[in-house]
Amino acid sequence: MDNQSEPKGAAADKPPWGNFAWLPAWLRQQPTWLKAVLALVLAIALGSTMYAFSQVGRGGAPPTPTASGAATAEGATAAPSTSTPAPAPAPAPPPAPEPPPVALNVLLMGSDSRGDFRAEEAQAAAGSRADQRADVLMLIHIPADRQKIYGISILRDTWVDIPGYGQGKINAGLELGGVPLMTRTVETLFNTHIDHTVLVDFKGFWDATDALGGVDLDVTVPFTSNTDSGHYFPPGVNHISGAEALQFVRERYAFIDGDYQRVRNQQAFLKAVISKFMSTGTLTNPSTVMNVVNAVRPRTLVDPALSPEAMVRLGFSLRDVGPEDAIFFRMPDAGFSFSTTGQSIILQNPAVVGAISAALANGTLADYVAANGFQGGN
Repeated sequence: MDNQSEPKGAAADKPPWGNFAWLPAWLRQQPTWLKAVLALVLAIALGSTMYAFSQVGRGGAPPTPTASGAATAEGATAAPSTSTPAPAPAPAPPPAPEPPPVALNVLLMGSDSRGDFRAEEAQAAAGSRADQRADVLMLIHIPADRQKIYGISILRDTWVDIPGYGQGKINAGLELGGVPLMTRTVETLFNTHIDHTVLVDFKGFWDATDALGGVDLDVTVPFTSNTDSGHYFPPGVNHISGAEALQFVRERYAFIDGDYQRVRNQQAFLKAVISKFMSTGTLTNPSTVMNVVNAVRPRTLVDPALSPEAMVRLGFSLRDVGPEDAIFFRMPDAGFSFSTTGQSIILQNPAVVGAISAALANGTLADYVAANGFQGGN
């Protein structure tokens, strides 16, 4: 499952989002924000890309509707109308109050499918083993206060209980039972509930990077990729294209510590995407934003509950969250070992798993992070 050639083929299904008539008028007047909201689910990393659209109007409030229903920026004056004013409509009933926010857990998975990842997922979810595994596995935790976003990376070879299948490498859950089984496996690991799931085809890394015009990332461990191209990543800032991004996030054989460095590289790539997507030149360029949306939409599957309307609300609730508030860390483990069948595996550290599980249950992940010295972007 570690062939690093480019995945081939993907369905170009488009969700029936229509003309967004279901959105409030003030939001329909904000095309850049709306497109960025859609990019939340369509981009490579759900938790990371949230920063992009939540920064538009950071710290503010939704635009104020005018009498005609159009939105104006705070402090701006709507142009006077020259037409005969229409009769004043009956006052609308006050909107129902939004329920208080609660903590959310989102499972982000990167499929290494070589074919049509949608077909592979449907096959696995139906109970037939499929040719895909989760080479990126991250639990995104969004606290109820919406002040931080945490990403817990789980090494693909972590030895866990896969419900209904016994012990195995955690990334095999995607192969054996698709997203539903992968979700139950991570829920079992942390004894927690997962609210939403996002599955991304690895080709999405390629397409999103090219749509952004490439990204700049800091390479701390130089290496030559074990692919046909044999691309060399020198130390320091590298401007990489989509093809190079895919090699960067998948490589593990070039490193002494293998998957450990691969996870660090994946997190470095997410930081680079955040930085590029949130830059003024991107957010103020609707064409670039839509290029990203259109590039990654065919490469992403989300659970039905994560509707565009739900993302709008979630995005606005995160309006005060910035890239400095992102804390990524790898779940500490108990080191390498071998299974009874001779597989190279990563052992769980029961104390760590228990501490993270308790922190998720009690809403104290910030305390766990602080106690272990994790910082934004780690």
